[in-house]
Amino acid sequence: MPPLTGDAGPGDAPGAGVAQPSDRPALARIVGNVDDFASHAWGREALLRPSADPEGFADLLSEAAVDDLVSRRGLRTPFLRVARAGTTLRNADFTAPGGIGAGIADQVIDDKLTALFAGGSTLVLQALHRMWPPVIDFCQQLAADLGHPVQANAYVTPPQNQGFDDHYDVHDVFVLQVAGRKKWSIHAPVHPLPLRDQPWTDRREAVRRGADATPVIETVLEPGDALYLPRGYLHSATALGGVTVHLTLGVHTWTHHAVAEELVGLALEHLADDEGSRGSLPLGTDLGADQLDAARVLAAVRAALDGVDPADIAARMQTRRRATQRAAPLGPLAQHALAASLADDIAVRLRDHLDASLADGQLCSRVAQVPVDTVPGDVLKRLMAGDVLPAGDLGLDVARRLVEAGLVVAG
Repeated sequence: MPPLTGDAGPGDAPGAGVAQPSDRPALARIVGNVDDFASHAWGREALLRPSADPEGFADLLSEAAVDDLVSRRGLRTPFLRVARAGTTLRNADFTAPGGIGAGIADQVIDDKLTALFAGGSTLVLQALHRMWPPVIDFCQQLAADLGHPVQANAYVTPPQNQGFDDHYDVHDVFVLQVAGRKKWSIHAPVHPLPLRDQPWTDRREAVRRGADATPVIETVLEPGDALYLPRGYLHSATALGGVTVHLTLGVHTWTHHAVAEELVGLALEHLADDEGSRGSLPLGTDLGADQLDAARVLAAVRAALDGVDPADIAARMQTRRRATQRAAPLGPLAQHALAASLADDIAVRLRDHLDASLADGQLCSRVAQVPVDTVPGDVLKRLMAGDVLPAGDLGLDVARRLVEAGLVVAG
């Protein structure tokens, strides 16, 4: 299939079978018609969407925000990398102690960065989904829209420079052009859909040959343009005529391989309960094929795999999912004040992005578990739906425990 160019806007009518774009606002902002994206591009094809955002994503990041981050925020490694000619520089090249009363030895030093940037180095702001509020909020919404974890880096490149050589990523990426113009060359995968332990450095020669082939997309991204690359697509980018800034949103997709990992893990747990599987190999074994009793072990493994309950696999996957993202930011002092002032008429609501569920009288989440068995079912249903409720509807004791555990915030 040829690469796709998406030109449908967020207001275009969606198809059936996928949540409407209005239900997935962050994703719709990038790709336009969410149904088309899900059907044709997701995990399959590169997608270029010119003018995805006429404002150029300036609300998420800007050149002024980059300067603020590296000069005033006490930034430390590994939140910043610096690269030149495809090589990552040593941390010592752009960090130092912070001065009197600041014993932290790896703080970013802005004058060192200024010199490196003037000399052609690319600045890579890492994990912006943890330190820059607009990107935090957007990535959390995008992760909810996708059902897959999301991270964010920003690449700030001086004129006429290429930050990194042709390579592929082991996660999907959305590229959002923030400022300046950057030429992108996209080539077909040499190893489609790589897993996280299958980096491009294991296939350097294949990547080199693939990068010499005809590109599937060659374009200049302008502010507001968006590009989607499934994992495995080769890419490189070069700044044109001025400083460029782009956001790369990395999507760490859940895979069938991850499901298989949990399936095998459960099967091995079952085998641990089987005395025969725990038995020793013969005395003096040389681990030869005739001593492994492989046929019996294989039969036991197959039986264990057949006996795994899909619900148990789902429970393990959900546990993994909760560990991959964080709930919406929470202020400890604000929570303390809310708990101290709690009264029947104080409005509260469930904290965003908790991945919350109800099980056995507990409100379970990626943050904590709190008993809620005394709360009426209709009240719990409203709370889980995101409604704002009077604390008295939950019962003040339960409401206070939920506030102190970080599950409920001011409405």
